[in-house]
Amino acid sequence: NFKVNRKENSFLIWFHAASIGELKSIIPIINELNNKNIEFLITTVTLSSSKIASEELKIFNNVQHRFFPLDVHFLIKKFLDSWSPNAIFLVDSEIWPNLIFEANLKNIPIALINARITNKTFKKWLIFPKTAEKIFGFFKMCLTSNLETKDFLEKLNVKNVFFNGNIKLISNINTKRNDNLNKNYLMQNKFWLAASTHVGEEIFCIKTHLKIKEKIKDIITIIAPRHIDKVKKIKSLCEKFNLKTEVLNKDQSISKGKEIIIINTFGILQDYFNMAKSVFIGKSILKKFKNDGGQNPIDAAKLGCKIYHGPYVYNFDDIYKFLKANNVSKEIQNFNELGENIIKDFEDPVQKGNHIYNLINKLGDETFKKTMKDINKFLSNEIY
Repeated sequence: NFKVNRKENSFLIWFHAASIGELKSIIPIINELNNKNIEFLITTVTLSSSKIASEELKIFNNVQHRFFPLDVHFLIKKFLDSWSPNAIFLVDSEIWPNLIFEANLKNIPIALINARITNKTFKKWLIFPKTAEKIFGFFKMCLTSNLETKDFLEKLNVKNVFFNGNIKLISNINTKRNDNLNKNYLMQNKFWLAASTHVGEEIFCIKTHLKIKEKIKDIITIIAPRHIDKVKKIKSLCEKFNLKTEVLNKDQSISKGKEIIIINTFGILQDYFNMAKSVFIGKSILKKFKNDGGQNPIDAAKLGCKIYHGPYVYNFDDIYKFLKANNVSKEIQNFNELGENIIKDFEDPVQKGNHIYNLINKLGDETFKKTMKDINKFLSNEIY
């Protein structure tokens, strides 16, 4: 982690993005800031995000990826001494007190971007209001992902808090991707996709599959679990229902006659959004997700999918409200309702459209312009 490789006299900007969604959202920002005198350090915490980082960041010759060190004082101090960043951006809800305190001691300006504080987290901070005010007071700027977070931070007396929109709206997406080797097979069959499912939602997907099967005998259900280390358990659960199931590894063709396909690869969800007409997005149907439910629906929307989700989408509430208002997403309560909607989608001759792609891009462009304006002010010391 401390293998340091940086040029002399360069300006180093450090972005810390916990996982895949956050990582993808900062790539357009890096692209915009990029010039020959700047270097970038990107840190993440998950193995999956490090794999995506090596893929997504290879277009740059001045961006390096490392794992984020544990937020222990001596490790953070060593990391900062080794890299000596000129500015630090923490993305989303990455609040690491030792890093924040140490950066302040070293006079390294630090900002929080796409900040997201839930009601539950805010209540925890309120138990120690003085500590909370001190920690958040070290941020020279906070750009929030929603108005609720802006309100929470202002209640903690944080200065320079701005809401420009959710930067996940600006992540680039290739709507012309056409290289999935299973495309021809899937386009000749009827299938739907359950994306980013969490433990406990697989049985919901199986029951939905059986509901659809009453009307469409050869229906294929594709399950892309959020955590692919669960694929074996999902497979054995499907087989208990006597469903012909296949775990699909990287660069593998789907076998004919399979009913349930379980995706066992990182970073290819976009391919399936590109092909699917109907998508259920997980972490939304079980009551245990009431306070932190919802996965990012933006890529699915940009790629013209009809999106279904359960009642628990707190993390992306503002995005889902926008999608619902534009008739792109629909809340469902149970597997019967989801099954009936997907059957209707197959009966509907309307093809996938890209009108929502243009709508989201317009919103993303506005967010991007305002965000870059504030980031540039922060980097040139104009904001404080």
